[in-house]
Amino acid sequence: MNRERNHTPPLNPTIENLSQAIFIVNRHAKTAPNPKFLYKLKHDALQRLIKEGKAKKVGLHFSENPKYSQQQSDVLVVCGEYSFHLPPSKNDFSSLPHLGKLDNRVRNPKASISLNQSKKLLMSFTGLKEKEMAVKTQKRVYEKPVFKKLGESYY
Repeated sequence: MNRERNHTPPLNPTIENLSQAIFIVNRHAKTAPNPKFLYKLKHDALQRLIKEGKAKKVGLHFSENPKYSQQQSDVLVVCGEYSFHLPPSKNDFSSLPHLGKLDNRVRNPKASISLNQSKKLLMSFTGLKEKEMAVKTQKRVYEKPVFKKLGESYY
């Protein structure tokens, strides 16, 4: 009986549900211990939506946190009521207008989907599986540091 109460029906892959799911996954990826899978899920879902004509590349923005302190641009993608950034391709620089600096007053609406629901929806939409992206982490064995006596050579 308890299982039935906690079980939520799977979400339909509407533009609104997909854009909310991408928003939730993206928000959690920023603080996740291993965000690679979440970012891949976001990227693949947005690419498929763009290909299907359900999302649109609007232009380029300067990155908020560029790598190595060099100027860098991101592609602004609008899907439903939400907007996202993706890494640009070479073709994007010639085909999209540059919108300059990101306007911090523009915010995405609140989303009401859980991370679990979001991942399930996007995984079924893109066909990605989390196990494919799992990183094999081995626990490192602690080794005590070796100190030489005063005056002893390190060589």
